[in-house]
Amino acid sequence: MLKQYSKILVAVDGSRESELAFKKAVEVAKRNEAELLISHIIDVRAFQSISSFDETLADEATAIAKETLNDYITYANEHGLENVSYSIEYGSPKPLLSKQLPEERKIDLIMMGATGLNAVERILIGSVSSYVSRHALCDVLIVRTDLDNRTLPQKKKEEE
Repeated sequence: MLKQYSKILVAVDGSRESELAFKKAVEVAKRNEAELLISHIIDVRAFQSISSFDETLADEATAIAKETLNDYITYANEHGLENVSYSIEYGSPKPLLSKQLPEERKIDLIMMGATGLNAVERILIGSVSSYVSRHALCDVLIVRTDLDNRTLPQKKKEEE
């Protein structure tokens, strides 16, 4: 029996891996005639270490996210997907993506890019994609290839 997905969540963070996941999510949503929710999480914990933090940093991050997400919606519409929306959330990405959003939105598939973190960062903080794949309440697809299923070239050391 083939699984028919009706509500797909794709997590985007501005990385090339998340853009690949988004493009594949558009194709999966079209094939399944599913609703696509594009979600960007602004991790407010990153602002806690900034002593002069005020709301302008969060406002700027939100404005940039809205502009990018509107571009993604335009792309999805131009590629034949009409039932698409976005959400900007604030907090820790791991519980938001693995539990809270899937419960609230009745998500049955989460798509996200593979982590771009290096090995040391994964040991210290763990990757969001790894956490979500272990704790999600629904199916999870970790995207590692482009639309033609070609593996991305590895980042050079100076880019890390």
